[in-house]
Amino acid sequence: MGGRQAVPDPGARGTKGTHRVSYSREQWVETADSLLTAAWRYASPDQAFLDLPGRPSRSGVRSDGLEGYARTFLAAAFRTAHGDDPHNWLERYAAGLAAGTKGEWPEIFDVGQPMVESASVALGLRLTKPWLWDKLPESVQDRTEAWLRGALRHVPAANNWYFFPYTVASFLEAAGRGDDETRQAKRRAMELLHGWYRGDGWYSDGDGRAFDHYNGWALHLYPALDAFLDGKPITTHLKEHLESFHLLFGADGAPVYFGRSLTYRFAAASAIALGAVTGETPLSPGHSRHLIGTTLKYFLDRGALTDGVLSLGWHGPHEASLQPYSGPASPYWASKAFVCLLAGPDHPLWTAQEERQDENRTLALPGPGLLIQRHNGVTRLHNHGSDHVRPFEGEHATEDDPLYSRFAYSTTSGPTSKHNVPDNHISLVIRGDRSVRRRIHPLGARDNWAASWHRPVFDAHQPMVPGLRIESVTAVWDDQELRIHRVIGAPPGTRAELTGWATDLPSPLVGVRGWTGADRRTAPQGTAFTGTASVPTLTADIEGTVTLVAVAVLNGTVADEDWEARTAEILRLTLDGDG
Repeated sequence: MGGRQAVPDPGARGTKGTHRVSYSREQWVETADSLLTAAWRYASPDQAFLDLPGRPSRSGVRSDGLEGYARTFLAAAFRTAHGDDPHNWLERYAAGLAAGTKGEWPEIFDVGQPMVESASVALGLRLTKPWLWDKLPESVQDRTEAWLRGALRHVPAANNWYFFPYTVASFLEAAGRGDDETRQAKRRAMELLHGWYRGDGWYSDGDGRAFDHYNGWALHLYPALDAFLDGKPITTHLKEHLESFHLLFGADGAPVYFGRSLTYRFAAASAIALGAVTGETPLSPGHSRHLIGTTLKYFLDRGALTDGVLSLGWHGPHEASLQPYSGPASPYWASKAFVCLLAGPDHPLWTAQEERQDENRTLALPGPGLLIQRHNGVTRLHNHGSDHVRPFEGEHATEDDPLYSRFAYSTTSGPTSKHNVPDNHISLVIRGDRSVRRRIHPLGARDNWAASWHRPVFDAHQPMVPGLRIESVTAVWDDQELRIHRVIGAPPGTRAELTGWATDLPSPLVGVRGWTGADRRTAPQGTAFTGTASVPTLTADIEGTVTLVAVAVLNGTVADEDWEARTAEILRLTLDGDG
């Protein structure tokens, strides 16, 4: 079909406030079957590997093939978790399990990709236990346990990875094979999770301040789903998380493009679905169904499938959306969205009237240091707290990460690549070296504003300037953004540069105070949303302490307002006051 694959049409029927009904449960099932059918064309003869097309990861082809097996198994498990398996998916995965555990699969080792995949294998086995695990010969069960226990005996990465051995341990306990080792794995993960909590329902992905979609598709999903399957209370602040997280989707279903591993695409909706399944949600069932359905449709309508297979990218293939660990099967963590199928056909998630809520709203999150701005169906996320800098990396690391370092992200634009002009960024240029924003220190968030400070970091040729720092505030009204930056301690010869939104649509950046030059710069590698992007840029020569103010708009025009007066008011409330 020339690249794009036909997907179930959610229909043209409508409810109040929308022109169509998002996917029914039957259509979610059909989508899962379609994805699995396409992926299984690439199965190895013994069915232990699914060697999907695409660039290999740094882990090697055997690990990539295991990833194909494990992540598609997760989709099959959610699809068959009620015992409905007309395509005999579980028979295939049982055969692959028997072959893989005979030594075909790579062993689990410290901070290795097989540890990641062990969690999907274990969760798949737990969800399908009566129909797959319980029917396996004891020898295969023993081999499977031996392979899985490698996750309990090796070191995970110091972040959400601790929930991979946690999930393995949960399955072994559900299968009657728990012991001190499994209990310790679960206890350790939960102890770490509690230490990573930063408030407002948000966890950092490990020590430090890394906030991204891993909150929903990992840090909440694994322990909350485990508690739900065990019939125990959920203790991960999932309901509180969804109070803000549900706003991070556009009216068209697009998630906010921020953080790593975005090739997982509609996995971003898994936390919404999990909340509906478990009841730990502030959202109505009809609103939850609308959100997960429009997110699935958003990607399927925009070329996420190439010949039926999820490609490495965002809409279609997109190299800049990938991480070094991304392999051909990596996108199939999108399978987590099918957690919605744990809700049976009579569940309110599928029977309640669909609700579309597109109200304009601003929400400040002081815990993670984020400010959400939703206007006319587009969500912007203003970042004054998430930096993905590990404590041991120190203040002076010079590597810029566009997925965490920018001041703003949205549901209609992505950051430019690190090799292009940075969007939504303030930099200082001293003797030809341009600074980056690394460690972010939150100063507060309340009502319609958020604030932070950072030390400008230069490359190895330009040492840190003692006392140099930038204090920043973003305040929003309707679709307008007031961006205030106070530069402290700039040496003579410093040039300041501020950039706005990287998009192919009109998105002005207008100087209010301090800026003396304005132009537009091209980002030839574009973003995940457009092939090339034009980035508005303001410049000024500065020295000492100076306050620079601008107004930015995404896909609109700057309102004719007294921005100087607004600047004075927001400074009084934040940097000059009790913020």
